[in-house]
Amino acid sequence: MAFEIDHVFICTEVGGPEAEYLKSFGLTEGKPNTHPGQGTACRRFFFANAYLELLWVQSPIEAQSQQSCRTRLWERWSGRKGGACPFGICVRPAAGHQRCEFPFAIWDYRPSYMPPGVSLGIAKSSETITEPFLCYLQSAQRPDGYATDRQQPLRNAAGLREITRVRMMSPKVQRLSPEFQAAVDAKLLDSDFGERHCLELGFDREKQERIADFRPDLPLVFRW
Repeated sequence: MAFEIDHVFICTEVGGPEAEYLKSFGLTEGKPNTHPGQGTACRRFFFANAYLELLWVQSPIEAQSQQSCRTRLWERWSGRKGGACPFGICVRPAAGHQRCEFPFAIWDYRPSYMPPGVSLGIAKSSETITEPFLCYLQSAQRPDGYATDRQQPLRNAAGLREITRVRMMSPKVQRLSPEFQAAVDAKLLDSDFGERHCLELGFDREKQERIADFRPDLPLVFRW
């Protein structure tokens, strides 16, 4: 595959208190992060090949600013208990494919928290908040390849090593945007019907045939 999942996010309450359910399950929390100028912050859980992010808006003014408004992160977060999809799927080039074309049609986003000259590729479907937020990260890499000063805890008591499947369930799957359809066609994730939005993550090829369901506290299911 030319592309692979870098991380996925779920919109949560301010401060990400839902992280405690993941820690109780056995995950090890990594370093939190903030996005100055975008108005968001997050708590993160890392695996060898990707990570899970719990994201919230901490500055509504910044999240709705001219710089950030087209991302619709404010509407996605504030409407997460209504019809908005609370998920984001961020992808990167697979090893050896850094010069491939983008996996979906994008617009160039240059938030102030990124280094000068570095941008994010946001899917042109970003304003369709009933679908997941899609983002392309040209320079991202696997967490187990991070430089020493960026390393995060990868081991966890639950024994989960790699995210090997992403599946999104949604009440709005009949008519997908071209960008989301391209992500599905590229086998970056699966999309299925569900009465409520739910994100299912498969780990380590799901050889143990086990499941952990974090609903209703988080719209999240693990299979491993």
